[in-house]
Amino acid sequence: MDGNPFTGGEIARRLDAVRTGLAEQELDAAVFASPENVFYLTGLDHWGYFAPHLLVVPLEGEPTLITRAMERVTIESHVLAAGFRGHSDSETAADLASRVLGEKGFAGKRIGLEYWTAGLSHGLALRLKSLVSADWRDVSGLVDRLRLVKSTEEQVLMRRAAAITDLAAAAAIEMITDGANERDVAAACIAAMTRAGGHAPGFGPFIRPASRLGEEHTTWGGGQYRKGEPVFVELSGCISRYHAPLGRLIRLGGISDADARMADVTARAFNAVLGALKPGALARDVYAAWQGAADDAGLSHYRRHHCGYCVGVGQPPSWTGGNSVTGLRHDSDLEIRTGMSFHILSWLMGTGQGDDFVSNTVLLTEDGPEVLTRTPLGPIVR
Repeated sequence: MDGNPFTGGEIARRLDAVRTGLAEQELDAAVFASPENVFYLTGLDHWGYFAPHLLVVPLEGEPTLITRAMERVTIESHVLAAGFRGHSDSETAADLASRVLGEKGFAGKRIGLEYWTAGLSHGLALRLKSLVSADWRDVSGLVDRLRLVKSTEEQVLMRRAAAITDLAAAAAIEMITDGANERDVAAACIAAMTRAGGHAPGFGPFIRPASRLGEEHTTWGGGQYRKGEPVFVELSGCISRYHAPLGRLIRLGGISDADARMADVTARAFNAVLGALKPGALARDVYAAWQGAADDAGLSHYRRHHCGYCVGVGQPPSWTGGNSVTGLRHDSDLEIRTGMSFHILSWLMGTGQGDDFVSNTVLLTEDGPEVLTRTPLGPIVR
């Protein structure tokens, strides 16, 4: 990576917002453990998050980042707005965090802790709470909610990621032909990402034949693509942990009339979502717009769990922003706000009347929804 991707002012703004949230909950400090949130509050972009990172944020004063001592050089080079304390591999992050909290006078105080994150194991949380006598409170979601609205700096990164996405998609699509080896297609896609300046994405690319469509998060194998079987492509470029996914269904040798008609429906349903993405709308209103387009096409029997989800920062093994998905669901009361970014999916597979799928990353700007990924909708026939 090329150092901290954010300006000092951007990090300061985020920390101020977090401290406002802590003050509202009458907390003296908080410990954040989500890799996505630690990155968001420090700009630390590295592959060390397999080990716990605990960021202690007090109401006043400099935050402290606690992780393995061997990460010192990286953190001191990249992190400008937090001090570093490193622990040996003979102890845990909780052991050192307990000492740091004691040194800072937080024993017996009200301290927030992210309970709902893959970045904090049950054992580590129990150890930390056993070592520090405090009034522990759950602050899960505090930083995640702040991350939903992208700043100007973040929007720049999203657009750069989207450009990488389009280049990678073009490389994959060009390689998908009758008899093409699945590995060769994947290699071309990943090479295009890398040569264009992209960073390793949170997961994917997902490229597989339609016979394995239902294997939601599997990708290429060792087979060959064959005429007559569609190929599923879903991938994202990445710049400094920001992702902008897209998806397409590639057809080899031709397209049936039913699938061609369905491709028209997916496009209309996608555009219905764009029309519904307005500040103040609720996520369920956006889903209703997508479902309404499907219903109008005679597909009232067809339902999806969502028509998209919030996207942006993503740490391996995901680009969804953590171990949960903030979806545009039929029952969600999430309020749509300017600056939010979404992976919008218009998925009409297994309808009984034809199949198609298209997805793009969309950013809601002051001027309305901006489709960041610009690969043609298709239908794409090779």
